[in-house]
Amino acid sequence: MTNLPVMVSTMDKTFEPFEKDVLPKKIATRLLSLIKEKHLRPGEKLPPERELAAMMQVSRPSLREALQALAIMNIIEMRQGDGTYITSLEPELLVEPLDFVFSLDDSTLLELFEARKIVEVGLVGLAAQRITAEEIADLEGCLTKSLQSASDPDAFLLADLELHKKISLAARNPIMQRFMESISQLGRVSRARTTHIPGLTQQSAEDHRAIVAALKNHDVAAARQAMLLHLDSVEQRLKDLLSAQG
Repeated sequence: MTNLPVMVSTMDKTFEPFEKDVLPKKIATRLLSLIKEKHLRPGEKLPPERELAAMMQVSRPSLREALQALAIMNIIEMRQGDGTYITSLEPELLVEPLDFVFSLDDSTLLELFEARKIVEVGLVGLAAQRITAEEIADLEGCLTKSLQSASDPDAFLLADLELHKKISLAARNPIMQRFMESISQLGRVSRARTTHIPGLTQQSAEDHRAIVAALKNHDVAAARQAMLLHLDSVEQRLKDLLSAQG
């Protein structure tokens, strides 16, 4: 039998493997370098997570954390059901320090929940007053995605981000919306950790159902309470996780 040569694609050469025990920051730095050197271009789609992890010989959790960091910096966009793409890449994005993103320690993540409670509980109350029938229909679509993806943490993360964003838009307060956008970007870090906690996505999906029901009824008090209970629940799960990790 003739031994056929092993073919290595250009994409495989681009994502050269790491040594063992690589930190997520190093993975993100490598991807950022590939973009700066134009090996990866605006609009280009990255390989699926499983394939990319195999190419770079890194764990999927480490790769996922690196991708979340680049998403926070708006270097990549993670589209539900479609994959991960390099963004249009404004020049200033390529000089934003990765150190800031990876400096979000445990206490900072918990402080983030304090900020989310202040901003998102207020926003959902405004949304309950101002939301339109069309926006309610959009939210119900988001809710369906949330419920259907409860067994897939990665898909659920994107559905969760979409639902919370649509609620903030329905509040019709541009200033609060800017706060929400900043918090949402940082919130990807905590979501990347919490969505893989057993049972959390299922509980969060049910929380989403209660929030959307209150918005549909234009019930301000119920909407605020449902959002607060949701954030309290996720925060407690994060605290339990951090405590277990010592």
